[in-house]
Amino acid sequence: MTTATILNISSTVHSTLDFEREGKQVCDLYVPHATDRDAWGFTPVPVAVLRNEEGPTALLVGGVHGDEHEGPIVLGEWIRSLDPRCIRGRVIILPALNLPAVRSGRRTSPIDGQDLARVFPGDPAGTPTRRIAHFVARELIPRSDYVLDLHAGGVSLEILTTAMMRLQEDSGLNERTEAAMRSFGAPMALVVEGGAGNSLVAAAASQGKSSFAVELGSGGRVSARALSVARAGIAGLLAHAGILPGESAPYAGPLMRAAGPGDNVLAPVDGVFESAVDLGSEVAAGQQAGRIHLPDQPSREPVVVCFPSAGMVFARRALGTVARGNCLVAVATSVGC
Repeated sequence: MTTATILNISSTVHSTLDFEREGKQVCDLYVPHATDRDAWGFTPVPVAVLRNEEGPTALLVGGVHGDEHEGPIVLGEWIRSLDPRCIRGRVIILPALNLPAVRSGRRTSPIDGQDLARVFPGDPAGTPTRRIAHFVARELIPRSDYVLDLHAGGVSLEILTTAMMRLQEDSGLNERTEAAMRSFGAPMALVVEGGAGNSLVAAAASQGKSSFAVELGSGGRVSARALSVARAGIAGLLAHAGILPGESAPYAGPLMRAAGPGDNVLAPVDGVFESAVDLGSEVAAGQQAGRIHLPDQPSREPVVVCFPSAGMVFARRALGTVARGNCLVAVATSVGC
C-alpha cells in the first residue's frame, strides 16, 4: 500500500490514501484516540477517493452531526455506484466525518462532547474532533475546488430543504459559490452573513473554495424526498464542476437571506412549545409564533412568543420540550428586502 507522504507531516491522522492514484480507493482515516482499554487506539473515519485523468476536485462531506442521516446514506450510495472511469478529475467522499457521533445518533461526539461544525480549522494536537477538523482543513480542502457539506435538521429542528452559502468579502468567490450552490437544485437557496466562522464551509471559503452546505430532512428522521433531492443535487454539482458529463438543473428562484439571531424566536422560559406557524409561512413582526406551556405551573397561562421581525419560516423546533434560550423558530427574508 502506498502512503501519501504528507499525511504524517502536518497531521496526526493516518491513512493509506494516495490522492494521485487512478481508480477508486475506499479505506479509513485513523484518528488517534487513547482510552483506558486501548492505549494506542484509533477512531476510524471512512473515506473514498475516486480519480480519473486531470480535472477539478469535489469534496463531499456528510455526518458532521451524527443525528443528520441523509448525508451518510446518499454519500454511501455514491461511493458504491460511482465508476471512476465516468469522471474527469477527482471526488473525495467522507460520508460519516464524525463517525462516533453518527454511530450514537448524536449531534456532538460522544468521545469529547464537541461539535465538529464549530471547531474548524481544528488542532493536530487536540481532541479527536479537533484532529478530524484539522486533517480536513489542512489536507483535503487545499486539494479541492468545490466543497459540499450535507446536513439536516437533526433531532431538534424541522427545516426546509435548503442550500446555504456564507457571503465573503471576495465578490468573485461569492459569484462562483452561488453558481455552484444553484447547480445543486435544492428547492430553496439561502445566503448567510457572519456567524459559524468555525464551520467546514467557512474553513473552505477562507481558502478560496466554492463551498456551501445543504440542509436535508427534519426531526432526526430519514426523508425520502430529501434523499431524492440530495441524489440529484450531487449529480448536478458534479456536472457543473465538469467532473461528470451532462448538465445540472439549477435552482432558478430568488435568493433568500437568513435573518440574524436577534430576528429568531427564542424561548424565554422552560416548558413545552406549541407552534402557531408552519414551515414556509410568511409572518409579520409582532405576529404570534406560538405558546410555551408550563406543566409544572398548571395554574399559569402559557407564555406567548412573537416574531421580532417579518419573514418566512424556514426552520422550527422539532422537540416540544424547550429550555430558556432554545431557538424555537427561524425566519428568512428576500435578498432584495
